[in-house]
Amino acid sequence: MKKFFALMILASVAFVACDKSDDDGPETDPKVIGIVGEWYSSGTNVAPLLGAIGIDSVYAKFESNNTYVVESFSDGSKTTLTGTYVQEKSSNGTIWTIVLNQSTPNTLTSEGIFEISSSATPYTMNYEVAQTNPVITGVTPPTVEGGFGSTSNGAYGNLNIQKYIKIVK
Repeated sequence: MKKFFALMILASVAFVACDKSDDDGPETDPKVIGIVGEWYSSGTNVAPLLGAIGIDSVYAKFESNNTYVVESFSDGSKTTLTGTYVQEKSSNGTIWTIVLNQSTPNTLTSEGIFEISSSATPYTMNYEVAQTNPVITGVTPPTVEGGFGSTSNGAYGNLNIQKYIKIVK
């Protein structure tokens, strides 16, 4: 069950972090655009649930047209996930909500939260999502009110938190 849950989390991965340049404006400021951009996670930044099933790195690209591509790597093998997403800045601080509708390699929906730190270079992002459709018994998505570590009302602690760095070209 944990392996299946971890794969479903991966299926809805979103990541953030990036270098900040002097000409950052509304088009590139993560406080304005949210998760849009390219993100990378590896090593100890990979969520422990994903690491437990052998995933050692994740690349994610979130387009401004609300589509995404996520590539995860395990021992050199790549798995590609694609779909659409909707993000919304909450009224509760700097945490955003996200709903991901994956279309390949299988259809599912995941919901969760992310938060981008633009106070340092490169930008970083905390990301936590859980599959909501099809339903996994006992699994509920994290909430803005519960904060990071609130998947299934805190049952997973920090095991489901992914950390990303934004890729700047």
